[in-house]
Amino acid sequence: MSHYPDAPGWVREKLCRGLAIPAHPLALTSQRKLDERSQRALTRYYHAAGAGGIAVGVHTTQFAIREPKHGLFEPVLRLTAETANDCEREALEGWVRIGGICGKTKQAVAEADLIRNCGYHAGLLSLAAFADASEREILTHCHRVAREIPILGFYLQPAVGGRVLSYAFWREFAEIPNLLAVKIAPFNRYQTQDVVRAVIASGRTDVALYTGNDDSIVVDLLTPFRFRCGSRWVQRRIVGGLLGHWAVWTQRAVELFEACRGEINVAGESTLDWLRLQAEVTDANAAFFDAANGFAGCIAGLHEVLRRQGLMRGVWCLDPREGLSAGQKQEIDRVLRAYPHLSDDAFVAEHLDAWRR
Repeated sequence: MSHYPDAPGWVREKLCRGLAIPAHPLALTSQRKLDERSQRALTRYYHAAGAGGIAVGVHTTQFAIREPKHGLFEPVLRLTAETANDCEREALEGWVRIGGICGKTKQAVAEADLIRNCGYHAGLLSLAAFADASEREILTHCHRVAREIPILGFYLQPAVGGRVLSYAFWREFAEIPNLLAVKIAPFNRYQTQDVVRAVIASGRTDVALYTGNDDSIVVDLLTPFRFRCGSRWVQRRIVGGLLGHWAVWTQRAVELFEACRGEINVAGESTLDWLRLQAEVTDANAAFFDAANGFAGCIAGLHEVLRRQGLMRGVWCLDPREGLSAGQKQEIDRVLRAYPHLSDDAFVAEHLDAWRR
């Protein structure tokens, strides 16, 4: 394609209004094969919990699904899309679908084509494969992929494979015509503000800002960012989140998200209450994502929470070397006891049989 295909108008409208979007895990059997029943149950759970969309083929889904020995990239995309179709028919409302795009340009273009043909609205563009490339080379790559499918930018923290990108990069990146949003996940306040400032400077009001900063979810959603643009001040908000953290306790996460946006009247909540909630969410995230061990158990930690709720059968990952770190299960025990108000166990228990049908 020589042009830049855009998403349906309702997709951009919903993204700009703000959505809670979980990053979809991969449910496996003890033989490390796709557990279709559990995979469908997870998708139904996210829809029922009030998530505004879903992201598949991303880190939480395990990048190894792309490896030929597993051959799961297309099957997982199609299975999730089929289940999403069923959910949409029941709800009579569209659900935003995002597919992860990885690799150098040849691979990324092929993935973008597959994602589009599977019925996804946009691609979340990982730049992890360009660790040593110039920013000009990366921008050329981004434009090439955007000619296949509308994109969401992704600023990934260096600790898990990302790289630092300049304000100038994001300022030019914001000019891509079919850019829908940017997921900001550098786990760094300076770099987070670089992206916000760049999008404001571009004048694009149709590009949404989403948090992926698991260590500061609440703060990101509450903060009004204001920067000087020419002769006037311009203020923007991070309107939503696309988070692996929201793959668990999703109903409560959606409630939190809506409260941060002011859509739920939380009587008596003070600034100190919000700051305390920020600390609680970050503490839970540290246990789930295994921050103490450099995020080594981040995927298995999410699986453990879902396993306890009955949404997954085990914590198995495609790579047998991946699992819970030493002490991580005890940390999960601790935060489950400490923050029952963040858990949606009762909601899951009520509907689990219907989702696993």
